[in-house]
Amino acid sequence: LVELFPTQIRYTSMSLPYHIGNGWFGGMLPLTATAMVAATGDIYYGLWYPIVVSIMTVIIGAIFLTETKNRDIRTYDHSMLP
Repeated sequence: LVELFPTQIRYTSMSLPYHIGNGWFGGMLPLTATAMVAATGDIYYGLWYPIVVSIMTVIIGAIFLTETKNRDIRTYDHSMLP
């Protein structure tokens, strides 16, 4: 993911989605899992939320990330954007 951005903003390009993901999905995990368990009565039903988020992340990453092999990663190339 970091290779998709120019070297001047690579840290920010990785830090922003990381902290949004941890803050939003991780922060909502206890509330969402508890609500799912309360709605169904199954104590294991709350585990589906992190599983689904993880699977969605892998699928979206596989679709939108491009290969950077044999490309100069020190320069900004618009063709690398999804």
